[in-house]
Amino acid sequence: MTAGVRSRIRDWCSFRNLFLLIFILGIFLRFFALDLKLFHHDEAIHAWFSYRLMTEGVYAYEPMYHGPFLYYVTAGMFTLFGDTDFVARILPALFGVAIIPLIYWIYTLGYLDKRQTLVAALFIAISPQMVYFSRFLRHDIFQLFFTVLILAALLAYTEHGRLRYALLAGLAIGCGMTLKEDMPIFLVVLATFAIYLLLTKKVKLPETWLRDTIAIVVVALSVMVIFYSSFGAHFEIIETGWIRAYEHWASMHGMCRICGPWFFYILLFLLYEVPIFLLAVYGTAQFAIRHNPLPGLASSLNSRFRKKKRQAEGEECPDLSLRPPPLGQAVPWDKKEIFFLFCIYWMLVSLAAYAYIGEKVPWLIIHQLFPLILVSVYLMTPKKTLVALAGCLFLIIMTWHVALVPADINEPIVQVQNSEDMRIVMQLIDASDTVVIASENYWPLPWYYRGEVWNKKMKFYGKLVDNWTVYSSNPDMVITHDMSSYPSLDGYDKATYKLSYWFSIYDNEHRIPEYYFKRDGKLGSMNIDVFTKPGLYEKANLTFPMVQKSPEGPVEEPGYEKRQRWDQKLVNITVRMFGPDNSARSTV
Repeated sequence: MTAGVRSRIRDWCSFRNLFLLIFILGIFLRFFALDLKLFHHDEAIHAWFSYRLMTEGVYAYEPMYHGPFLYYVTAGMFTLFGDTDFVARILPALFGVAIIPLIYWIYTLGYLDKRQTLVAALFIAISPQMVYFSRFLRHDIFQLFFTVLILAALLAYTEHGRLRYALLAGLAIGCGMTLKEDMPIFLVVLATFAIYLLLTKKVKLPETWLRDTIAIVVVALSVMVIFYSSFGAHFEIIETGWIRAYEHWASMHGMCRICGPWFFYILLFLLYEVPIFLLAVYGTAQFAIRHNPLPGLASSLNSRFRKKKRQAEGEECPDLSLRPPPLGQAVPWDKKEIFFLFCIYWMLVSLAAYAYIGEKVPWLIIHQLFPLILVSVYLMTPKKTLVALAGCLFLIIMTWHVALVPADINEPIVQVQNSEDMRIVMQLIDASDTVVIASENYWPLPWYYRGEVWNKKMKFYGKLVDNWTVYSSNPDMVITHDMSSYPSLDGYDKATYKLSYWFSIYDNEHRIPEYYFKRDGKLGSMNIDVFTKPGLYEKANLTFPMVQKSPEGPVEEPGYEKRQRWDQKLVNITVRMFGPDNSARSTV
C-alpha cells in the first residue's frame, strides 16, 4: 500500500468523520422502519392521550401516567404531521439519537479524549436498550436526553461560568421534571456530588454563583408550572400534584405491582449489554487501582509505561491519559478524574436506587445504562478499545433482534408487548361492519380505531354478556378474553389470538443456558377469542387458522396455573387502570 493511499485512509478515518459515521448509524437504527412493530400496550395509551389532547384539549396530570411533557409534544407532532404510529415515534427517535452529539460536546469541554468519545458514542448508537427505547413512545428516552443535557450544560458552566449555560441547565431540569417522577434521583446525585466537591475544595464557585443558581431554579420552576398546570388550565395541580405523585408511587412500591428481585436490572444487562457491563466493572477497577495503588503496582505501571514510550519513540503520543502517578502516589485529581469519579458515583447510586424501587420494568434500565457507558470508557487503552469493538458485534446482533425483527420475541425487554397477532385481528375488524367487544382487555384497539370509527363500528361492553345481547347486534365479529369467553356462538367460527405477550420465566426457568443462546421458547401471553361470521376471513383476504386439538383434550403444560394467576393479575391491573369503559381515567 503506497504512502499516499495510507494518508488518504487516515484522512478519511479522522476523528470527526468517524464520529459522524457513528451518528449516522445511530440515526439509521432509530428511524429505519420506525413503525415496524405494533404499538406496545403503553405506547397505545400514551398516543391515545395525546390524540385526545389534540382533538379535545383534554389533559390533567395523573401520576400513574407520568408527566405532561410527552403528551404535549406528541400532540404537537400529531397536529403537524398526522396521528400515526410513525409520527408518534419520531420524537423518541430524535431525542434518543440527540444524546450522541451531547457526548461530542462533553469531549469539546475536555472531559473525554477522542478514543473515549468514539467508543461511548458507538455504544449509545448501537446499544440494544438505547435503540429499543428510542423507538418507543415512553417518557424515559426524553428524560435521559434532558439528564445528559443537564450534565453537559453544567460542565460547560463549570468551564466558562456563563449565565447561558446555567439557563440551559435550568431549562433541561424543568423539562426533565415534567417527564417522570424518578428524575429527582439524578438531581440528588448531582447535588450530593457538588457538596462533596465543595467540602473537599476540588472546585471553586464562580463569583456569580448565587445569581446563576437562582436563574436555574426560576427557569426550572417556570417550565414545571407551565406544563403541570396544563398551560394555566389546572393550577390546582401545582398544589396537589407533587403530593399525589409521592402517594401513588409510594403505594406502588409497597404493593409490588410489577416487582422483581433486586438484581433484576443486572440480569437485563447480562442479556443485552454484556460488553458495556463488563467494561464498566473493569473501568471501576481501573479507577480504584489508579487512585488507591497497591504496593508494587505503581512500580509495575511505571515500568509498562516506560516500555510503551520507548516503543512509540518518534510517533505521535495518543491522548490516552495512561501516565501512572509517581511511585507510591495516587493519580492527581484533574477535571477528567473528577468527572469519572462522578460517573462512578452516578452509576452506583442509580444501580442501588432502581434495585430498591419496587417497580421493575425494562425501560428504567436506560437511566442506569448511560452512566455505565461513561464508566466503561475510562482509560481506553488500545487493547481495551479492541475488546470494546469486538463486543459491538454482540450489541448489534441483539439490537437487530429486539428492535428490527417484525415478530413476537421471547425477550424480557418487551415486558407486555401487543402481539403481531393483532394485525390479523385488525384486518378482520376492518372487514367488519359491526364488532362486539365483550372483554376487559382490548388495548391497543381504542388507539387504532380512535374517533368516529370506534363509535360507529364498535359495541363495547367491557365484560362478558349473555348470548342474546350479542345476537341482538348481529355483529360480524365478537371479541372476548379467552379466560372469560363463550364455548361457542351459533353461526360463528372461533379462533384464539395473542393480545399481548411477555417473557415467561415459568416456561423457561429450566432451560436458562439454552434460552440465553437461542432466545426462543414459549411466551407468556394474554389471549383473546375471536368469533367471526363465515366468509369474513375471505373478505379480509385471510385464511382461517388451522387449530390442532389433542384427542384427549387440552393438556395443562408446566407453569399453566402460575400463568393463569399472572393473566388474572394483569386483568385486575387493567381494570383498575382503565375502568369498564373505553377511556382511561387519567385525562378526564
